[in-house]
Amino acid sequence: MVDHPASAPPDLIRPVVLPRNPYMRTALPSPSAAAPAAPAPESAARTARSRIAAGRAPARPTTAAAFHSTSAVTAVLLGLVGIGALLHEPVLIPPLAASAALVHSAPTLPLAQPRSVVLGHLLASAVGYGALAAAGSSAWVAAVAAGVTLSLLMAARTPHSPACATSVVIVLQSPAPARFVPLLFGATVLLVLTGYAASRIRRGAPRYPAYWW
Repeated sequence: MVDHPASAPPDLIRPVVLPRNPYMRTALPSPSAAAPAAPAPESAARTARSRIAAGRAPARPTTAAAFHSTSAVTAVLLGLVGIGALLHEPVLIPPLAASAALVHSAPTLPLAQPRSVVLGHLLASAVGYGALAAAGSSAWVAAVAAGVTLSLLMAARTPHSPACATSVVIVLQSPAPARFVPLLFGATVLLVLTGYAASRIRRGAPRYPAYWW
């Protein structure tokens, strides 16, 4: 006969508990955790077209800001025309119109600060009269004078692109320096003072100048 082993006492029988595998997921993800649906092709194309059309240009100014800048520029240019009519001298020249636009439309840029406006035009006049005396009046000389003016403005830390046109005007028109230079200096000072006053009339307008020198 085969002897069967005696059964183990009931208190020694323990259930076998398997360890839980942390890498196994037992619950299905909820529907809210699903990835968002991709936008429709038509909507994506429309968004891309509007972004390309808008470009990276600055935002359009408000109507009040645009009217304020436009009226200030027009007023100061009319003032230069009036001064020129009284003195029988062409005080309003194209470079000054460009300077006025910078002062009143971009008052925080370095190109619009008083140092750049006043000193830039004076340096340009020195280059223009120097080129006129050295090589005479011609379009070739005017082009070289504009380039020399730009390099001098950058070296002097007075960036002001309209001043390059001042040297061109001097070379091509040969105005008398004894009258042209004082009028040019007075006109640039008037532009700066007008910008200073206009920036304090409208509430919320950027303060001009950002620096004087």
